[in-house]
Amino acid sequence: MRVGCVKEIKNNEFRVGLTPDNVKSYAAAGHEVLIERGAGLGSGFPDADYAAAGAVLKDTAAEVWSGCDMMVKVKEPLPAEYPLFHEGLILYTYLHLAPDPEQTEALIKGKVKGVAYETLTEKDGSLPLLIPMSQIAGRLSIQQGAKYLEKRFGGEGVLLAGVPGTPKAKVVILGGGTVGANSCRIAAGMGADVTIIDINLKRLEHLDEIFGSRIQTLVSTDANIERAVKEADLVIGSVLIPGASTPKLFKKKYLKEMKPGAVFVDVAIDQGGCGESSRVTSHDDPVFIEEGIVHYCVGNMPGAVPRTSTIALTNATIRYGLQIANLGLEEACRRNPVIYSAVNTYDGKITFPGVAVCYPEIESADIKELIG
Repeated sequence: MRVGCVKEIKNNEFRVGLTPDNVKSYAAAGHEVLIERGAGLGSGFPDADYAAAGAVLKDTAAEVWSGCDMMVKVKEPLPAEYPLFHEGLILYTYLHLAPDPEQTEALIKGKVKGVAYETLTEKDGSLPLLIPMSQIAGRLSIQQGAKYLEKRFGGEGVLLAGVPGTPKAKVVILGGGTVGANSCRIAAGMGADVTIIDINLKRLEHLDEIFGSRIQTLVSTDANIERAVKEADLVIGSVLIPGASTPKLFKKKYLKEMKPGAVFVDVAIDQGGCGESSRVTSHDDPVFIEEGIVHYCVGNMPGAVPRTSTIALTNATIRYGLQIANLGLEEACRRNPVIYSAVNTYDGKITFPGVAVCYPEIESADIKELIG
């Protein structure tokens, strides 16, 4: 199979879908790897390293798109890339289709086999291709939140950990999954006053066992959320329903009740966000202020630390990518049924239920019935 990787064109996205070590793995399995020149520079991987690993370097992204059978990326393709789709192409990347009708329509029209990192679900229910970026985004959320609490950014001018004789900042985390747990780890480690809210009592019990008296756990109800965010200096939105639109737990009405200059970091923005007042921002222009509350809603947070993010992500994606390249998508699904869960589009149809419910006007199908 011809495997391709291009430079990401999303705003300030410096991650790359394949490292030179990944290229070696694909080449060792007998595949030809096409790499756009400069694709890995943002993550610290020069062209010479790719060439030494066995990649064929191409001058333009168009050459890679047209020449490959499987494209390995990091972020969802942008409109400038839609004309480069071709029928039967396997697109292996984060897709986040639920809030993105334009991309969904382009994948359907192009009959692209869209294999989404974020929906691949292992037998134990874990999301192995989402976990590494969730870990990074969770830890970054506190780092960014602490920065935007500074007065010069419109924040209330509070130091997250405080100092002796001053109050600690109150951090409220909505969602106790991978993002929430990692946010909690950093916030508690910095000495903030942390409350984490989740609907799953077993998850809260687990977090309580890990962090003990350093945090407060609460069951997710509208009343508990409203009370908690009213006193918060920093709110982290870390709610996730794999592949589907995120529920809006952070209501617009809360803004007027909160402290002026408090910060809301919506880590769930890739799936539409968990805040009613959220809208996607970029690393170039990461925040906006509404009703006195600073909103940080960058859609590719881990792109801020591309070296760490690229290595963490590709450590996870290479295993499944090699299965797909070695066997073809269809046989890879049959041999490892876990891969079925990652297929979001196939042969002009939506094949992931969480996406299908967002687009009832587009034909959907059960991927297992389509390919057996």
